[in-house]
Amino acid sequence: MKILIIILFLLANLSVAQQSSVFNTYKEQYPDSHSVRLNQELEISITLKNGKINITQEIIEEDLYLDDAATFGSKKSLNYSSFFEIKNIEASSFSFENGKFRESEVKLFKEKDELDQYFYDDTKSINFIYPNLRKGSKSRLKYIEIVKNPRFLNSFYFGDFYPIIRNKITIIADKNINLVFKEYNLSGLDVQFEKQEKRNTNIFTWQLNNSEEYKFENKVPSYKNILPHIIPIIASYNSNGEKVSLLNDTSDLYAWYYSLVKNVNTDKSDENLVDLVKNLTADKKNDLEKVKSIYYWAQKNIKYVAFEYALGGFIPREADDVFRKKYGDCKDNSSILKEMLKIAGLKGHLTWIGTRDIPYEYSKIPTPAVDNHMILTYDYNGKTYFLDATGRYIPLNFPTSFIQGKEALIEQGTDNFIIKKVPVVPAENNAIIDTTIINFNGEQIIGKSKVEISGYQKIDFFNALENENTQAKIKEFYNQKLQKGNNKFLILKFLESNKFSYDKNFIVDYDFTINDYAKSFEDELYINLNINKSISKYRSEDNRKYEIENDYKSFYNYTTILNIPEDYMIDYLPENTTFSNDYLESNIEYQSDTSKIICTHSIKIDFLNLSVSQQKVVNELIKQIENSYKEIVILKKK
Repeated sequence: MKILIIILFLLANLSVAQQSSVFNTYKEQYPDSHSVRLNQELEISITLKNGKINITQEIIEEDLYLDDAATFGSKKSLNYSSFFEIKNIEASSFSFENGKFRESEVKLFKEKDELDQYFYDDTKSINFIYPNLRKGSKSRLKYIEIVKNPRFLNSFYFGDFYPIIRNKITIIADKNINLVFKEYNLSGLDVQFEKQEKRNTNIFTWQLNNSEEYKFENKVPSYKNILPHIIPIIASYNSNGEKVSLLNDTSDLYAWYYSLVKNVNTDKSDENLVDLVKNLTADKKNDLEKVKSIYYWAQKNIKYVAFEYALGGFIPREADDVFRKKYGDCKDNSSILKEMLKIAGLKGHLTWIGTRDIPYEYSKIPTPAVDNHMILTYDYNGKTYFLDATGRYIPLNFPTSFIQGKEALIEQGTDNFIIKKVPVVPAENNAIIDTTIINFNGEQIIGKSKVEISGYQKIDFFNALENENTQAKIKEFYNQKLQKGNNKFLILKFLESNKFSYDKNFIVDYDFTINDYAKSFEDELYINLNINKSISKYRSEDNRKYEIENDYKSFYNYTTILNIPEDYMIDYLPENTTFSNDYLESNIEYQSDTSKIICTHSIKIDFLNLSVSQQKVVNELIKQIENSYKEIVILKKK
């Protein structure tokens, strides 16, 4: 046994000795990391020639692999499109052998289109494999990227989901080019900044050493909310003695956007589309009812497929084309909606907007980085309706959930626009209202429930139910979504009402049993009437590091009615409880008479995003509510 231990010890030390000193250093420093980026350099050259801005970016990445997952990093892919060109790629891997690193150059680079069933764009990729990559290996990548449109100057990041030892960014720009830099998440970081002037150029340099690995967590709004980064913006430039404004403010961005859409749908509409609009609006009492009819038709009939071919990623397709094909992206849906409203004698407005994973505002970031989506807005009696036909089952008065609270850039003609904030839907409009009657059958519970579902809660149900195409699958879905008590909950039968209705609440009536839920001892029965515990899923991990995002605010109301057996009476009834703070509310109330006990539990989730400090406040309150869940009702034989 002693000999075996010695052999294992020698083998372990031999393994360490076979690795490089740089590996041993960073393996000790970052024992839980798969890799370390030893060096990351970005040099951006911005020049002005003949009134045209030219942008060239040189990228260098050097990585060290700390475990056997290195083989998964062998495959590398670089994407480019009509806006970005990649050239002069140099790639090598380095294996540590006999006390030194041995270089193996990548010889084969393969180009392919990046397409899938639901997304079509002009993105292509250059793919290659690092040879002989394994634990202790290094890789080095160097290439040049040409940015063809100065509005698409990329952000640069000082951190990632792996440690970065050296991170340096340099921008060399002609003095005639006016650059603005917007900083995000840099607080507390020792980023070294320097500006130099050399002849006709300004040189900006940022460097950060030893950036820690950022942790991946679920339900983070976006990596843009976490990772430190800077957004460079070419605000303006001087050409032939004149100042040319490029992205100085939102009006510059809007002017460019509007130039791309102003000539869409200028021809006469397809007669079949005109006839369709007439049929959809024929019996409607007012303009809003007409809009609703057109909007719901588009949601049901125009399949969402994303397209981003060059400027086609910014220019909507003709409404007639979308109508014939019956599919399109967000811009195409907005195009056909606007044209259909126009045919009906109504006016819609193309609207640019960023989804909630983009944390920027138009006033601060007047570049295409601020938005990634297009919808249509319609005004009626002083209210703005945000119409997004890429969603399904979205009622007229609801925005899609992923644009709640976001700024919308609304077109008003050549030189005019409006910025409006999309409202956040109140919790009470996204409700699950459940009424349940239960009876004892020994230690089994037999029950009848009626659940009424509205708002985004209903939309989530509908989207999921579209994929459940048999009664058995639907029942299994409800067993999971409507579970009560414990994992022995079983739905016996169910009845659906208003399924896939846009404007009516969805209702499910169902009978169920819960085995081994009630307990009996001598002449007493014990039961916990808190059979729905929705609050627990809103509790975050105590060691969470980042902000958490909720899809929407929610409201729950559970009424559980227990029929008391004739030969029993109430021996103990829990006290009523109320808990609340700025982010959630919970009320549990018990009422009774000689024949029944009614437990009513309401929950209001009144937040979309919570900071780490706010999460701690919410978690503490949830713990108190969960303690109330433990309270039981005791019945005693008469």
